[in-house]
Amino acid sequence: MPSAETATSTDTGTGTTGVRWQRGELILAIGVFVALMAALLPLLKVVDPSAWVAGAVFVPLAVLAAGCAARWYRLPAVAVSLIEAGVWVVLITLVFLRDTALVGIIPTLASIQEVPALVRQAVDEIIVGAAPLTASPALAFLIVGSMGLLAIVIDHVVITARMPLVAAVGLVAVSLIPSIAVPSAFDVVGFALLAAAVLFLLRTETRTRNQPPARPRAGGFSTPASTSATALGIGAIAVIVAIVATPLLPTPASRAGDVGIGTASINPNLTLGDDLRKPKDVQVLTFTSTMPNVPYLRAVTLSSFNGKVWLPDRTDSTPVGRGAGFGDVQVDSDIKVEEYQTKVTIQNLVTQYLPIPFPAVAIDGLTGQWAVMPQNRTVIGSTTTVQGLSYEVITDLPEPTLEQIRAASARLGSDNPYDHSLPPNTPAIIGGLARQLTDGAGSDYDALIDLQNWFRGSDFTYSLTAPVRDGYDTSGVASVTAFLKQKEGYCIHFASAFAMMARELGMASRIVVGYLPGTDTTASFQGDSVYSVSSAQLHAWPEVYFQGIGWIPFEPTKSLGNATNFASGVTGSADSQDGTDATTSPDQASPSPTTSVDANGRQFGDDQNLTSANPASQSVPWALGALGVLIVLAIPSVVGFIRRRRQDAAARDGDPEAAWVSVQETAIDLGIPVPASESARAFGRRLVREHGVPPDPMGVLIGAIEQSAYAQDGQRWYWQDAELAASSVAVRVAMLRSAPAGRRWLGLLFPRSLVVRPGSVYAGSAERVGARR
Repeated sequence: MPSAETATSTDTGTGTTGVRWQRGELILAIGVFVALMAALLPLLKVVDPSAWVAGAVFVPLAVLAAGCAARWYRLPAVAVSLIEAGVWVVLITLVFLRDTALVGIIPTLASIQEVPALVRQAVDEIIVGAAPLTASPALAFLIVGSMGLLAIVIDHVVITARMPLVAAVGLVAVSLIPSIAVPSAFDVVGFALLAAAVLFLLRTETRTRNQPPARPRAGGFSTPASTSATALGIGAIAVIVAIVATPLLPTPASRAGDVGIGTASINPNLTLGDDLRKPKDVQVLTFTSTMPNVPYLRAVTLSSFNGKVWLPDRTDSTPVGRGAGFGDVQVDSDIKVEEYQTKVTIQNLVTQYLPIPFPAVAIDGLTGQWAVMPQNRTVIGSTTTVQGLSYEVITDLPEPTLEQIRAASARLGSDNPYDHSLPPNTPAIIGGLARQLTDGAGSDYDALIDLQNWFRGSDFTYSLTAPVRDGYDTSGVASVTAFLKQKEGYCIHFASAFAMMARELGMASRIVVGYLPGTDTTASFQGDSVYSVSSAQLHAWPEVYFQGIGWIPFEPTKSLGNATNFASGVTGSADSQDGTDATTSPDQASPSPTTSVDANGRQFGDDQNLTSANPASQSVPWALGALGVLIVLAIPSVVGFIRRRRQDAAARDGDPEAAWVSVQETAIDLGIPVPASESARAFGRRLVREHGVPPDPMGVLIGAIEQSAYAQDGQRWYWQDAELAASSVAVRVAMLRSAPAGRRWLGLLFPRSLVVRPGSVYAGSAERVGARR
């Protein structure tokens, strides 16, 4: 005699059960669609909304609709998934690959060959770009296609396999990806929407499985289903953990930019603060150079500024070894240009951006796929595997005299080919200060030196803690405004403020991310000193474009790097930021101390770490983190306990299905198979025979569930109310006692039934344990 679940799932007639099942599948599909859309919401913060949003909504909707239609005709599960996949292929081909498809919808070999290139291009844009990304056709293809595939997978897991909690885990993981890629404050509203969608999915799936008895209680109110209480319990605990426990977890000890153990990366989004405050420091690379002074090594330039973040440059690129490459350095004929060689060896760096001196004109020794962006003379790759690379860079460095750079103009007006725009809402304090500080400057260069001297002067303090403490730890307009008032910050604040003030003066400026001059190792190679660069020397600095000379770097960060100055072609002396003679510029500068002292007397470099001197203050976050971990680990057992209590309460109210499901779930928790094809009577006899279950309570449960399954609707009897609950408890206790101690505790602490539901194909494949022959 089949079980209640089997009877419900195999009824294909025109009765009430079949109608309810078909209607339930439709509601389930709606629940899946709502959950998919909730998981999609965080992506709107990472990619600018455009036509891809419509595609990401329509394709999953069409896939789920096709699945509903297939199930309406009771097609096998495999056929349902194939039909959904066919709809997905047709739509993706029609939208993105129709030029190479037959009649625009049937993919050909050429269409298939386009897919890897589109995916590769989209991945490159994601890695290279900064949020919010512009949705190119390749990126739209990746998003829309992924949403369609996700709809097929979630549809199968929820409706076919009957495992909504597994689907919930997948949806949560998908929704977290944008937050991981673009760190931001916890989105309570987005989390609440996703939680509501997941709980709706759980509730909908359960209601299509079992129809609770409609027995009224005293006062005319119906008994709430145990699944509703369980869903509310899951939601409440999840919200508490996400909002309360998660912020208490300590920050990992590794650098924010680290990838793996002992490696570092370069973050082009100017979120360097997290990197600088971490204690870990590894050697990134070593190099030798024929330059008379140790060069900065640049990786990426950022020219576009939207008011919140500086965005990495995206210009045309040429594969290394093909085409014109870097091209020649364009300067006026009277500007002296010297050629230098720099040899770099990468040790511990995972990035697409290759550290090189400026301005490079040639590079040799690279392996893999690398491309040159001539406009900013940087090198970018399609792979992040750069460890062990050794390459040689040739630079043609313009060396103007002090008189020449003073004669050059940095305010080119509308003829300036480079970006010198600012958002319209830029606070007046930035432009006002720029004009006030440069009033009376004899040249554009002198005006910029005035700004550099001001930032490096006594008014400012280098600090990694003040921006975090006072809430301006970014490079946006609001943070720069706060920095200019408080006069405490680190390299991104100095560089951003300088670049914005230069633009207020009508000059083209940009920010460079790379590394400070390395440290002399006292070793030498072919007569040149070997310098070591560590992850702690990651740095940001501004550049300004001068007509006839090119981009000139400046160093406004207090106490770090080398201040820009040029030697006179007449006297040999140079302008100076502190009143003394100097003869160097940043890319030609000799090493200078890169340490600073904070208010507590601790020394650090631009990317040196600050750690708490109080051990007790360090232990508190870890204790809170451990408490949060314990809370998370306790969630499955708490949810299982709440569900058992609700099931027992429903059984006392005369619900035989609640009593029966509680027995099935306990069996699943203990690793006892619960195949959907096995009747209630056969399942009960197996528990009695193999797992020490007393026959009398088992007989009560079998009789009740068989009567519930086959009695006419509305004819269920409730005379077994108390006996139902007692029998269910007796059977569960007997199964627990017969199971091995390890399996028993594992089932209580981490119940498998939270994921593997009775009636699913996975419930019937559990390992038999604790059997008694």
